[in-house]
Parts: sequence; C-alpha cells; structure tokens
Amino acid sequence: MKINAIKKELDGILPGLAVSILISAVSQLLARFLPTLGAALIAILLGILLGNTLLNRPELDKGTKFSEKRLLEYAIVLNGLILDFQVLKTAGAKGLLFIVLQMGLTIFVTYHLGKALGFNKKFSLLMGAGNAVCGSSAIGTVAPIVKAEDKEKGISITIVNVTGTFLMVLLPLLSALLYKSETIQTSALIGGTVQSIGQVIASAKLVNDEVVSLATVFKLMRVLLLVGVALVYGRMNTVDGEPLFSRSAVDIAKPAEKAKLSVGVPWFIFGFLILFLIRSFGSVPEPVLAGSKAISSQFEVAALAAIGMRVKFADIVKEGPKAMLYGLAVGVIQVLMAVVLIRVFFG
Repeated sequence: MKINAIKKELDGILPGLAVSILISAVSQLLARFLPTLGAALIAILLGILLGNTLLNRPELDKGTKFSEKRLLEYAIVLNGLILDFQVLKTAGAKGLLFIVLQMGLTIFVTYHLGKALGFNKKFSLLMGAGNAVCGSSAIGTVAPIVKAEDKEKGISITIVNVTGTFLMVLLPLLSALLYKSETIQTSALIGGTVQSIGQVIASAKLVNDEVVSLATVFKLMRVLLLVGVALVYGRMNTVDGEPLFSRSAVDIAKPAEKAKLSVGVPWFIFGFLILFLIRSFGSVPEPVLAGSKAISSQFEVAALAAIGMRVKFADIVKEGPKAMLYGLAVGVIQVLMAVVLIRVFFG
C-alpha cells in the first residue's frame, strides 16, 4: 500500500522533473556555443519560452514545483561544503547589519507605498514580507498572522515572483556596471534584494560560483530573520483606518483567538550550516569538494529551468497594471536602497 502511494507521488513528479533536467542538459550544451550567455540564463529563457508555449501543460506543474523547490534546497546544503570561510568573513557583522537595515526599510517603504496607492493594510504587509524576506515562503508564513484572504495572498505571491524574475536577470548586469562583478558588493546586491532563494541562486549563477556562495549566505540571513518579522507582524493591528500598532476595536470588544506564529527554521539552513562547519573545521577530501560543486551546479541549472517554466505570462497580465506597477516600483526602490547601503558598508 505504502509502495503504491510512493509510486503515485513519483508519477506526479517525474514528468515535470524530467523536462527540467532535459532543458538543463540542452542549456549546458548550448552554453558551449554561447558562453557569453551561460547555461543558467539559457535554462531560464528556455524554460520561460517552453513553459508558455509547447510545455504549458498542467501535468508538468507538480514536477516543476518539486524541481524549483527541492533541487535548490539540496544545492544550498551542498554549498555549505563549497563556501570558503574567508569569503564568509568578508560579510561579517557589516553584512548582517546591511541585511537588517535593507529588510526593515523594504517593509516600511512597501507598506507606505501600498497605502498611498490605495491598497489595504493586509495586502501591503504581505508585499512587504514577500519582498523583504523570501518571496512566497514569507507571504505564506505571515498571511495567517495578519488574517489575509486567499485572494490577497495569491496576488501578492504572483507579483513578488514576477518582480523577482525581472531583478534576477537585471541585477547581474547592474552589478557588472556598478561593481565590475566584485564578489562582496555583487553578492550583497543580489542576496539582499532578490525575492526568493531560487531567484537569488539563479541571478548569482549568471555572475560566478563565488557570488552564488556568498549571495546565498546573505539570503539565508534574510530567511532566518523571518522569525523576527513574523513576531513583529503578530503585534500589528491590520484593521484599515486604525493605527498600525494598537489594539483593534474588534479585539477589545470581543477578544479574538491569536494567530499561531508557526515559524520554523527551514531544514536546508541546518544542512548548510552543518556542512559549512565540517568544511571550516574538518578535513574534506578534494574529490568530495569537487563532486559537491558539480552536483550542486547540476541541481541549480535544472531548478532554473523549472523556475522559468513556472513564469506564466497569463498570470502577469491577470493581476492588472496597478498591482504590477506597485510590485515593480518596490523592486526599483529595493535596488536603490541596497546600492546606497552597499556604498556605506562595503565601499
């Protein structure tokens, strides 16, 4: 019975997973002839093209979702072995302070911009968390805390993912222009700004492997701080027309059940930290390091193909110009704030 259940689950995943791997293989082959573009960018572009045309099929969704989420998580864990301790020290306390300020300012600006554009508190707060922390995962975490409706959750996830996709491609170009692709500044820009973990790795992959490692560290700082964001959101009054940090009139009249703050640290962060500590304080054979890097790279490119396939033009059109303008404006403001803070902290 259990074997049949496992088989059924695999049957649902395999088509989309197989397509993601196939696009990855084709992308790596094409990259030999188009080295300027690289396998990562080719995989994303091919994924977007095929995902909106020939391979726009519902039966592939489960497998592409698995590829986008799980393969990237495995790659993050393996990056713990790849990351060099000296590179990590480059970020240090300044890196953490940069992330805290970038996140705080992003939530503040996103919330007030949303209110100025006529969006309600709940939607503006969802957008703030999604852009400041880690995209869909952050929105899914805080949505029950602010008691957001499913529609608000769905629209915010779509807009944040679309914004992240644009930044994913544009930031490597901007970093080349501003920083000549220097590791610390480029990693801070990408890891401190781009919305989801997958998009961070995708964007960093367009630069080089050193940036992938350090940008992932910056991003993991943001993920860990999701706990703090959730706790702060739990103290907010989300009733429109009432002060943000005050008790709701509804709660005073009839105490409501508090939303549970169910915020756990993702498993792959523990995996990353364990392997990083092994690499830093133990002795890891060179073939193991080389193998980890090769496997991680394969996982990343396959996941990028899946990310591309899950970007649907129909979703972008459906959300309307005002909501999309909001998302893109937040993305631009995030980048501008990051550039200023990078200049302050990293020269």
